[in-house]
Amino acid sequence: MSLLQPRFSAAFAALLATLAIAAALFAPVAAAQTSEITASRGTSPQLRGSTLDGRAFDLMSLRGKVVMVVFWSTDCAVCRDKMPELRANARGWAGQAFELVSVSTDRQRGNALSYQQLVNLTVPASQRFTTLWTGEPGYRDSFGPTATLPAAFLLDKNGQLVEQYQGRIPPEAWDRIADLL
Repeated sequence: MSLLQPRFSAAFAALLATLAIAAALFAPVAAAQTSEITASRGTSPQLRGSTLDGRAFDLMSLRGKVVMVVFWSTDCAVCRDKMPELRANARGWAGQAFELVSVSTDRQRGNALSYQQLVNLTVPASQRFTTLWTGEPGYRDSFGPTATLPAAFLLDKNGQLVEQYQGRIPPEAWDRIADLL
């Protein structure tokens, strides 16, 4: 046998086969998690549906305001941890033309509702923001799938997408809001 020909043991070959099967099985999941956002800068994304408290919502009704739309899930630890920060920053813009809208991507409505009930019990009404659930009948958006949660989209007063953030929302996002106001 030549020294240039690799020798594989049966155990190593079985390990390679297992890895190949795992890659084939989980590749669709990985692809779904890393798909690109379809909304692009300069467009006016659409968002309609019912809020968790049953009110009709249409993003177009917020024209004239700077809007941050945040996609999140109760399964996302970063999302939950960042909610108080979002509330504090939104409170800083109170009385100005700014709205924060959250969109729960939870698989079960009950998870989003349970969180909302906790918020209603512990957070003053002035610090709550509109929340929609993606599984609600009639829910529609043109933001597209998000690769990472939280995902935030900043819209100017004309409803045009000007910035998007994936993962933790950087401090610069709040500076950008100030520029847009």
